[in-house]
Amino acid sequence: MATFAVALAAALVAATVVAPPAASAATAAFVRTSSWGSGYEAKFTVTNDSSASISSWNVQFDLPAGSSLGTFWDARLTTSGQHVTAVNQSWNGTLAPGASTSFGFVVSGNGDPTNCTVNGGSCTGGGGNPSAPATPGGLRVTGTTASSIALAWNAVGGTVTGYRVYEGSTVRATLTGTSTTVSGLAACSAHSYTVAAYNSSGESAKSAPVSATTTGCTGGTAPMAAAPYLYPGWGDPPAPSTVMGATGIKWFTIAFVLSGGGCTPAWDGSGPLTGGAHANTIAAIRAAGGDVIPSIGGWSGNKLGPNCSSAAALAGAYQQVINAFGLKAIDIDIENSDEFENAVVQDRILGALKIVKQNNPGIKTIVTFGTSTTGPNYWGTRLINQAAALGANIDTFTIMPFDFGGGANMYQNTINAAEGLKNALKTAFGWSDATAYAHMGISGMNGLSDQQELTATA
Repeated sequence: MATFAVALAAALVAATVVAPPAASAATAAFVRTSSWGSGYEAKFTVTNDSSASISSWNVQFDLPAGSSLGTFWDARLTTSGQHVTAVNQSWNGTLAPGASTSFGFVVSGNGDPTNCTVNGGSCTGGGGNPSAPATPGGLRVTGTTASSIALAWNAVGGTVTGYRVYEGSTVRATLTGTSTTVSGLAACSAHSYTVAAYNSSGESAKSAPVSATTTGCTGGTAPMAAAPYLYPGWGDPPAPSTVMGATGIKWFTIAFVLSGGGCTPAWDGSGPLTGGAHANTIAAIRAAGGDVIPSIGGWSGNKLGPNCSSAAALAGAYQQVINAFGLKAIDIDIENSDEFENAVVQDRILGALKIVKQNNPGIKTIVTFGTSTTGPNYWGTRLINQAAALGANIDTFTIMPFDFGGGANMYQNTINAAEGLKNALKTAFGWSDATAYAHMGISGMNGLSDQQELTATA
């Protein structure tokens, strides 16, 4: 679908000869919105800095060797070698004085755009700063203690004097290298950081943020031990804060992240990660003192697992979701014949989760899959055994004890399925009963399942 969309966009541009408009006082500001090991997501914001309206815009730039354009939105993009041309859509070409619009895209590789022009002039305009460094990418957490968080990022090419690490608008570190440790933090405290490069001409835009929590948390049950599914935009659920107040639930599993085209994550396969109903729901939950786990996958829709070409690429897609919301956990809901009953995709998912654990110390990874009435079937057992063989370091294996023709006794069948899962984990990992139980989850369907199996509250 993504290939078709890109091809269609290219055909539209080829069929309509678009001449660059005359130079005008427009600017185009580049910023990475998300970065991962093998690429990044970015956007250009085009602003009309003149005193008269402009009716169209044309942004052109070069990507360095080794980087290539992926999916894009809110503009028509074409490429000629490493040169990229972005032309406005029919609905965002006209800009009043001072007005702005933006378009986004995904790049495979870590090189930022160079030689940027907008409507024939420099993207920085008369008042810009073309000599400032590019924005650093790949900001990541490399370790945490009770009083510190270690960070690292990718070096920026060109003339760079050093880097500044920010927490909000406060500079936490200034250095010439590409890693640092922020110390003197409180135990069990949450933090979010960005990094910018600077030289004698000025400072780059800030990188995409990363979040981390120091160790040393105390208390009883893990805060995400119960996280019911919530599907924003589907049905008429009560407000999350109402559920939290009535039940004490603090965490929700937010459904579903799918492929928005190729290896690009999107809510329900079409909505952007930020700015929509899902992001608003997440913000409301956090404002009420809770937190979330996104569910990536599910039974239907176009999934990331089959669409990402490698474990590294899939890990990059997961990383976009992690970075967008500063997550503490992700849930991969692996179902159907395209992911669950596919050995290649199973291994790709497990490999991706192994990379995610390495790049995000402290994050929890959950794999959710179907079950028979007596425990994991062949594909479920294979998934568990491969997780052990590959060293994927999965935190929780969650079964879905429904839609298995369970009949009337859902209570006993759920117990039998859970005991079967425990035995499979013991066999694969050599765990004791207690350790196996500690790595297990149950995701039941309240009320009637699709197969009319009744799971009552009791």
